[in-house]
Amino acid sequence: MNYRALGVRPIINALSTYTKLGGSIMPPEVVAAMAEASRTHIPIDELQIAVGKRIAELTHNEAAYVSTGAAAGLVLATAAIIAGKDPQAIKQLPDLTGLKNEVVCHKAHRNGYDHAVRSVGVKMVEIGSKEHTDPAELEAAINDKTAMVFWTQGAMSGPGDIPIEQFIEIAHARGVPVLIDAAAQLPPVENLWRYTQMGADLVVFSGGKDLHGPQASGLILGRKDLIEACAVNGSPNHAIGRPMKVGKEEMVGILAAVKWYLGLDHEARAAQHDQWVAEWCAALNQLPGVQAERSFPNGAGQPVPRAKVTLDVDRLGITGDEVVQRLLDGEPSIAVAPDGPTSLYLNPYTLQPGEYKIVLEHLLALLQSVQQPSTV
Repeated sequence: MNYRALGVRPIINALSTYTKLGGSIMPPEVVAAMAEASRTHIPIDELQIAVGKRIAELTHNEAAYVSTGAAAGLVLATAAIIAGKDPQAIKQLPDLTGLKNEVVCHKAHRNGYDHAVRSVGVKMVEIGSKEHTDPAELEAAINDKTAMVFWTQGAMSGPGDIPIEQFIEIAHARGVPVLIDAAAQLPPVENLWRYTQMGADLVVFSGGKDLHGPQASGLILGRKDLIEACAVNGSPNHAIGRPMKVGKEEMVGILAAVKWYLGLDHEARAAQHDQWVAEWCAALNQLPGVQAERSFPNGAGQPVPRAKVTLDVDRLGITGDEVVQRLLDGEPSIAVAPDGPTSLYLNPYTLQPGEYKIVLEHLLALLQSVQQPSTV
């Protein structure tokens, strides 16, 4: 696609797999699978079951369902837990009259993405503080109105949380299912089965982030009965998930992406990321007023290194935010992560081969252009 013909500039993404930047880049295997799928009519419900069965086998899960992104996965997972396969309950959502309507979660985990859970009509019941949550608070919050407990894995989860294993244990001891939002929690690849093997009932991943599948795809993994309920609450049925239509191309595409991802040499990939970060730091540290260092893990809590670049603003006469904007406005347009007035981050894991050198060249050129002449 010639985006420039539309007046839209492509971006070199050294920021992250953000939806606003188009997620990730699909490998040729995924593109080819989607193109082939687009050429044939197929019974959508049968394809969803077949693809889900194969993905479940590949990821060591009991069952799997393909959604239109992780946010849609959260909607369907919540609906499945609350309404199950009951026709009347499904029909009345998001009206929860007569149904369990509370979702318990850590206060520290609240974020914009839980809007997907709330869209089913539930009341979010917060436990703990942003610094610490005690297991007794979870025990006290669960009652006969509790539909499920909800955990967000990533930047929001931290050492002050109830340990995730204990979180699951407490919920299950009271007969309450556990939903985990792990949208961006790849790598490591083992997370595709780690949380369900811990006992989580349903876990949601994005298909368009590190899986490198279609951006408008996601995975719901977990209990077979709840996955079946996701299907009943989803398209093409007339239910809360009807607007969240999954195309045959996305279903086949994410299956191809899972196969591709499981076949990667993840150790070699991690070593490559470390090499790029080391080269960035070595070159940037040659500039007066610039300090670059390896930062780990990244901002989403993934085990991926980044380069943190700190600027002596007084010496350089330019802030971190200004550097971020000038890189974005440059040619080519380069997206990096802002970190306030004095620093920024360079993220390697969204870059295509050779792009890490382009990022370095343009950042070096920019910082060298603002260097003040020595007064010595």
